[in-house]
Amino acid sequence: MKAAIRTQYGSPDVLTVQEVAKPVYGDNEVLVKVYAATVNRTDCGILTGKPYLIRLFTGVSRPTHQSTGTDFAGQVEAVGRNVSAFQVGDKVWGFNDSGLQSHAQYLAVSENEAMAHIPEGITYQQAAASSEGAHYAYNFLKRVPGGNRKVMLNGATGAIGSAALQMLKYYGAEVTAVGNTQNLDLIKSLGADRVIDYLQEDFTQDREQYDFVFDAVGKSSFGKCERLLKPGGVYISSELGPNAENPFLAMWTPVRGGKQVHFPLPSNRKGSIVFIKKLLEEGKFRPVIDRWYPLEDIAEAYRYVLTGQKTGNVIVRCNMDES
Repeated sequence: MKAAIRTQYGSPDVLTVQEVAKPVYGDNEVLVKVYAATVNRTDCGILTGKPYLIRLFTGVSRPTHQSTGTDFAGQVEAVGRNVSAFQVGDKVWGFNDSGLQSHAQYLAVSENEAMAHIPEGITYQQAAASSEGAHYAYNFLKRVPGGNRKVMLNGATGAIGSAALQMLKYYGAEVTAVGNTQNLDLIKSLGADRVIDYLQEDFTQDREQYDFVFDAVGKSSFGKCERLLKPGGVYISSELGPNAENPFLAMWTPVRGGKQVHFPLPSNRKGSIVFIKKLLEEGKFRPVIDRWYPLEDIAEAYRYVLTGQKTGNVIVRCNMDES
């Protein structure tokens, strides 16, 4: 089979697509023929080894796994003798932000992994695009009480932001969403009550105040967004922030009182998959896909994602014979 391989951290230049042995599945594992995966921000961190904190989970000096990839969608080709939840022929998708080696034509994955059956009517590409960004959006947002909350969402067209926008509307929030000129119609179609074009105005200078500011692209800071918050309002960012300040602010601001920073740890992968599957089945979630690349061009996919200009998700098609 073919797989994306690297032996060191670095730019997309360290990636090559090689012929390797098909993985051997264990008693509690399934063998999946992978039809689609994404190249996402987590993948970029695992490829480059930056920020360095990620190496605590992926290997300090060299990557633990030679093949990249954190999510997948495909069809079960074989099952271990102890597997009960899946059978040959099932269409499945899953995610693990520590790495699954899923940028490959086949994948051996534990039955106990964050994995589920793909809902009827959802394609492999749509399923893969419902993983990484939606997982982070769900884990960040579930820390904030639902109901008629007024929310400012920066970066509403990325994988995290486009998922967060739809989840916020599902929870009943009033959302002001920030994006660029070319994506304003997309943002509106995802449910935004109001849109701000960051190419035309600075969202941090908005005159409204919000219960919750979510920076889904991590390009702002609590200091810049604090004025947007109502008393007791909450700021959450998808990144560590300038000088890795957000985890420390998340410990200090609740003690201080008033406006707060939260920095949730997105650890509940199984819970994410269950919730996202529910939204897909109810027609309440539509994954946004920017473009796709064949596995052979995966380095180009990484280069594009690393520009920070993608809209929604970038797909890698690992096998091209999907039905």
